[in-house]
Amino acid sequence: MTTAPIVLFAYNRPWHTEQTLRSLSENHLAGESELIVYIDGPKPGATTEQQTKIESVYRLVQAQTWCKRLTVHRAEANKGLANSVIHGVTETLRLYDRLIVLEDDMILSPYFLQYMNEGLAKYEHTEEVISIHGYCVPNNYSQPVFFLRGADCWGWATWRRGWQLFNPDAAQLLRELKDRKLTYDFDLLGSYAYTNMLRLQNEGKVDSWAIRWYASAYLQDKLTLYPSRSLVRNIGGDGSGTHVKDDQLSSAELSSHRIDLIDLPLKEKKEVRRMIGRHYFENLSTAGKLKKWLRLQL
Repeated sequence: MTTAPIVLFAYNRPWHTEQTLRSLSENHLAGESELIVYIDGPKPGATTEQQTKIESVYRLVQAQTWCKRLTVHRAEANKGLANSVIHGVTETLRLYDRLIVLEDDMILSPYFLQYMNEGLAKYEHTEEVISIHGYCVPNNYSQPVFFLRGADCWGWATWRRGWQLFNPDAAQLLRELKDRKLTYDFDLLGSYAYTNMLRLQNEGKVDSWAIRWYASAYLQDKLTLYPSRSLVRNIGGDGSGTHVKDDQLSSAELSSHRIDLIDLPLKEKKEVRRMIGRHYFENLSTAGKLKKWLRLQL
């Protein structure tokens, strides 16, 4: 199997970065994969402590290769997560036809890389599928994998052809959602404030690549493949960085077995969309839905 390069975005959280790197190195295909790390630079007026944390991340990443081969890109000045991801993904896909994307607060199942690479290979030439995703909301799913319309951001993979559909223009995306009367479905049947997030992006009040990636894929009727057992656990909800403190983020139980990529009809599993919408509605307060999502993506 030809393995996709893994692109990791890091900043100033050495402990979180180490957990991510260690879990990645324990994956079955780590020894056959290339790791490319983008480390963001300090913000204007950064304190000595903040700069020291960035330096610690840099030294940690350089301490070993973690995978078969390591390449590190270190920014001189702060780009912010959105610009870092858009730049890093775009640059990597100039050289490769596919990639796997991680951030510095994700613990991975040992089967994460196997699932991602098998998904990339299986749907390489399937235009309806835009990405492969490693996290799923805990639920009682009836099959090992399923499709949802759109795209996601907690451990994902795509091809050059998929990323070419990314539209950074939030105003255009928002206008099309409203014109086509899709906001209710886009918001997971009214359970999550994604449309409002896109509005705030358009107004310059937040800066998220993820909401624009989701909207870009959704509006073009593209599908993302999800596992029924999560292969990613987010540990960024502990109050570090700009993330909101939320223990629910680390509650996902990682799969201890490989995920079987059964053949699926090329369409969204509507009942799963309803299940996930119900999960969000029942587990998040109305006031907290948008606030939580915003802080997680900045």
